[in-house]
Parts: sequence; C-alpha cells; structure tokens
Amino acid sequence: MKLRKLFTGAAAVAGLVAFSVSASAKDLDKVVFGTNWFAQAEHGGFYQAKATGIYEKYGLDVDIKMGGPQVNGMQLLVAGRVDMLMGYPMSSVKAVSEGLPVVTVAAVFQKDPQAIIAHPGVTSLQEIADKKMPTYIATSAHTSFYPWLKAKYGFSDDMVRPYTFSVAPFLADKSIVQQGYVTSEPFAIQQGGVTPAVFLMADFGYPPYAETIETTQKMISKNPDVVKRFVQATMEGWVSYFSDPAAGNKLIKEANPEMTDEQLAFSIETLKKYKLVNGGSAATEGIGTMTDARWSVLYNLMQKEGLLEKDVDISSVYSLDFLPEEPVLMK
Repeated sequence: MKLRKLFTGAAAVAGLVAFSVSASAKDLDKVVFGTNWFAQAEHGGFYQAKATGIYEKYGLDVDIKMGGPQVNGMQLLVAGRVDMLMGYPMSSVKAVSEGLPVVTVAAVFQKDPQAIIAHPGVTSLQEIADKKMPTYIATSAHTSFYPWLKAKYGFSDDMVRPYTFSVAPFLADKSIVQQGYVTSEPFAIQQGGVTPAVFLMADFGYPPYAETIETTQKMISKNPDVVKRFVQATMEGWVSYFSDPAAGNKLIKEANPEMTDEQLAFSIETLKKYKLVNGGSAATEGIGTMTDARWSVLYNLMQKEGLLEKDVDISSVYSLDFLPEEPVLMK
C-alpha cells in the first residue's frame, strides 16, 4: 500500500483541531528536529515557530538540533535520534532506493538556493561553459547539480577544481567561478569588495526542491498527527519570520554565536528576492507545497544522469498528505 493511503484527511483535520489551542507543557508532544547546517536565516521559519510559541500552539515541544559538516542527519533520522530532518530531495530519493524508510512530507524551499557565482561581466552559464572557466565545486556536486550543468550547458570535468567552502580563491583570481548558496556566499564576496554575478540554477531549470522536511515511516505510522501539526506550525513560522524576524533571529544567534545581524539581513532579503519560500506553486498552493509532477521531473533527471544505482517508485519517496489543509500564504 502506498504510504499516502495510510493517512486520511479527516485524521489530519482532527489532529489540527485538537491541538490548535495552547497546551500545558506536560501535554506537549516532544519533537526533535535536525537541521542541515549551523543556525542561519535559511532556517528562520523553524526558529521563529519555536521562539513565538507557534509550535506550542499546535501541541508541540520542539527541540531544534543544528547540523554541520560532521553531522550525518540521515543517519540520525533512521536511528531515531531525531524525529524529523531538514533534507534534500536527491538525497531522499537515493536513500529510499537503498531501502531506508524515510519520507519527505513538505518542501520549504521551492527553489534550490544553490548558485553558480562568477565575477562581474560574466553574463550567463553558457559563457562559463564555453570559456571553460575554472569552476570550484564540492565533491557532492558531482551527484547533484554538476551533471545537470554538463548536460544542459556543456560544463566539463576538466573545468572542475575542489571547493573548500572559502571565497578566498575567488577573490584572488578573476577567472574563477564557484558554487555557493545565493543567500550566503555572495554576501561574503561582497564583503571582500566584489559584487558577483550570481546565477541561481533553479531559475534556469534545475528542478529540486530544497530544505525539505523528512521523517520516517515509523513516525508516520505511530504519530501522523504530530507530523501534520509540525508541518502546519512550521509554515506559519515562515509567515511570521518574513513579517518580523526578530524573535527567530534571537534564537538563531543564541544557537550560532558567529552569525551576524548583517548576514541575517542579507539572507532574508535574498530569500524574498528570489522567492525561495513562496515562489512557484507556493504562491497559490501555500508554503511547503509539493507536486507529483515536480518529483517526477527530478526522478527522471536522476535516472538520465545515472545518479541512481537502483530504480525506485518515486511516489514512495514523499507524501502529500501532511501538507496544510488550507494553504499557508505569505501576507
């Protein structure tokens, strides 16, 4: 039986009604949520929902655990160390193809924030490929966006240089191109005195969602209403964060003291500029929305580019049953 048939709309509505009023601490359902990196504005809706009591309004006591370079979030999720995880669709498809019991239930980012960043004067991704400009990318790019760049624009392996998550080489050499989150690396580059040319790959057809919410089949089977309430509250948290991020930012800086007000402001502005959260289908269908068609496009890309060792029923990777009954829209 497909996973989505295990959960009914009636149960979802009942769960939300039952917990749409504030509950005492002893009545709250504990949820441990793991992020994909150190606390930042890209996680703002989650921290805002915690800081402003939105999770509590839905009967949840949420503990946000930061990710980082040494944290294997998928491993923690499958082991039951976290109940839900900030995931990435390509990783989710691979995990399910390998037999891991994980399910994606919402997509906060309608666009992957991954961008290709060049020096001023570079006008297109095609120009980068044609000129064979040295392109600094992480190892993980070879199983995510770089095959897409090769197929669509003719990027080649001889252009690749290892990216060490520092913008110093970029600032030192005008011929260099590098990867980076549109919400992050451009800020660091601007601080170094360069206003870069930024190409958000999602705006040129790169299909994955990003910053998804993942959980396990066990969690869905035992606590479907908790999953539903977590998704609902999180989307409301994003609306609140975009309206006034002060509360969420305070928690973010407590969790990650190296985060600055300037970086937070830049990231929020960029999230809004590129409509990462409320663009595309989310503009009318609500924050967090996903579609069968979009997942199919991603799966077809992964198959075509040889990114999967085993085929998988793509409908088993995700479920649409936990999305808000009424669209949560930006005000």
